[in-house]
Amino acid sequence: MLEHWENLDLYKAGAAIVAGLVLGLERELKDKSAGIKTITIICLGSALFTIISLKIGTGTNDPGRIAANIITGIGFLGAGVIFKEGFNVYGLTTAGVIWIAAAIGMSIGFGYFYLALTFLIGSLLIIYASKMINSMLESKHKNNRILSIKMDQSKAVKKEEIISELSKLTNSLVEIRFKKTNSEVFLTFDISVSPQQHKELELYLIHHKDLISFTYQ
Repeated sequence: MLEHWENLDLYKAGAAIVAGLVLGLERELKDKSAGIKTITIICLGSALFTIISLKIGTGTNDPGRIAANIITGIGFLGAGVIFKEGFNVYGLTTAGVIWIAAAIGMSIGFGYFYLALTFLIGSLLIIYASKMINSMLESKHKNNRILSIKMDQSKAVKKEEIISELSKLTNSLVEIRFKKTNSEVFLTFDISVSPQQHKELELYLIHHKDLISFTYQ
């Protein structure tokens, strides 16, 4: 039996492409792994799967089954763009954009255009206003950093002395990791410093004779 094309399906496809382009452009401009092509295809594909689920979802066929599997598949795609390097995790925002792009595509596929538009606008507001929101929530005079230092094992007895000196140069200092190898000791701290304290702390770390090396980020 031949299918017949419905104008509404064309509108849905066009809306999904536009939504994907808008979300993907933001990632593309930031040179992320998932850009215009990826996000647009995800949004368009989610809309298509949803349209198909509506068309075959008659009688005992539940249209929600395909929609549920879209969510599972998008989870795998999102996980693929997340990676960890040291204490830093990258790709979370891109994974979130992939997730919301699929949700918007599904909304369009079900015919909820205004709902999709509302969440598209909301997503863009959050993405572009995140820096301003962070600056409003964070203290203007403090800055969180991760400090890792390496010492010879024989100098480990000076650990408390070094922590005491670091505490005087920071607003807050929390030890989050302690590691020992055959001949070296590694200490990692979560610290909060003001812009004025940066230089003093750096000079202290550079000139401390008991530190083999340090990482300050």
